[in-house]
Amino acid sequence: RKAGELIDMRLHHGAHPRSGATDVLPLVPVSGITLEECAQLARQLAKRIYDELGIPCYCYEAAAYKPERKNLAVCRAGEYEALPEKMRDPDKAPDFGPGEFTEKAAFSGATNVGARDFLIAVNFNLNTTSTRRANAVAFDVREKGRPKREGNPITGKVVKDADGKTVMIPGTLKGCKAIGWYIDEYGIAQVSMNITDINATPLHKAFDEVCRAAQARGLRVTGTEIVGLIPKRCLVEAGKYYLAMQQRSAGIPEEEIIRIAVKSMGLDDLKPFDPKEKVIEYMMEDEAELALREKLIRMTCKDFAYQTASESPAPGGGSVSAYMGALGAALGTMVANLSAHKPGWDDRWKEFSDQAEQGQAILKELLSLVDEDTAAFNGIMAAFGLPKNTAEEAEERKNAIEKATRYATEVPLRTIRAASKAFPLLRKMALEGNPNSVSDAGVGALAARSAILGANLNVRINAAGLLDRQYAKQMTDEAAKMAEIAIKEEMEIINIVNDKINSL
Repeated sequence: RKAGELIDMRLHHGAHPRSGATDVLPLVPVSGITLEECAQLARQLAKRIYDELGIPCYCYEAAAYKPERKNLAVCRAGEYEALPEKMRDPDKAPDFGPGEFTEKAAFSGATNVGARDFLIAVNFNLNTTSTRRANAVAFDVREKGRPKREGNPITGKVVKDADGKTVMIPGTLKGCKAIGWYIDEYGIAQVSMNITDINATPLHKAFDEVCRAAQARGLRVTGTEIVGLIPKRCLVEAGKYYLAMQQRSAGIPEEEIIRIAVKSMGLDDLKPFDPKEKVIEYMMEDEAELALREKLIRMTCKDFAYQTASESPAPGGGSVSAYMGALGAALGTMVANLSAHKPGWDDRWKEFSDQAEQGQAILKELLSLVDEDTAAFNGIMAAFGLPKNTAEEAEERKNAIEKATRYATEVPLRTIRAASKAFPLLRKMALEGNPNSVSDAGVGALAARSAILGANLNVRINAAGLLDRQYAKQMTDEAAKMAEIAIKEEMEIINIVNDKINSL
């Protein structure tokens, strides 16, 4: 609405293809919704935009009414300047709009409303001011490629097929559209690209290919500019890709993997790159809610210890058990990372990297249980604080206490299950990891066992308060069995560690 009021398309000129003041409006499934559902909503939205604002709308990609309009370029063909003619042609007219070029359409242009999977809009910075050179690189890599010509590849006659259509020489990247342009603000030319299929062409693959094509033409890519938001997995995949190129372990925190991606592709070349402002998953997070949910694990070690020592009953043994388990997994992960980068062990870096990644997953799960255990305890306290002045209130209070107690029993059981996953990693690191760090694997086993035995105590004491005795027994039996296994696992790993140390 606001763009249609403020931007007069009759006076607008730009380098990027556009149909109207609000050029594209894609609905993208992030979570809890399918692409098909987004397509239905996009069609409803396009109709509403025309009905309420009088702005003509084309539906594209998954929302397209016509097969050819799955390609946004078809909807946008001829750009704003072609709208008067297109709106009079039934085959080219908008899906929602008048059969003529009205005053409103002249002012606002047309809007393309669609539904699609994630699309990455990215610009690759070049060390040139030449739009022509940038276009050459764009044509080299974009899926559509460039027209085939007779003789001179630049000025020669365009080759046509039997149907009179231009014969194209395809580019090297699937699911990519690209053009070259010059940006006054930066004083450089860029290859501007839309990656419409991030599975066929990940961001790092596009970056490397543009670098290759640019170098072949005597140019260099100096960095990358992400336009809008980007899915987190694209940066994580890129970071892991560049770590693998270095034969370095990917079993490091997610933030560090993303930092590697940023530096590898020069995402901070033109301006600082803040993942909190560019990664869609981070943008969707409620920081205040997240800070509350991670209150304990955001503390320093010192503050957490003092908070535990205070007169407050939480955090207590459950949270401490989860944290001990996290430290046990962390030690196993550390040994794996040290082994992956040990001189002379380069042929095994991938093996240890995979182990370190598994350790990071266990570590992350256990860290989340540190705060969740305290939250579960607080839930019991809140349930006991409910009023019981009437029979109805007393019944509601009893049910709330049962529900909260059940949850508070399940959380330490999850801690036991998670910490148990650390033993295979710790055993392998004790047997095959860097021998200089074998003691760390041993301490990790001690921490994992302590986490499980501590969490078992929490399962037992919380289960004692459950009215559902069958479910209580089911949980305590599982916890007790896993505690016995943990004691055995820890003893076997410690024996391995002692033998290794004694042989030094």
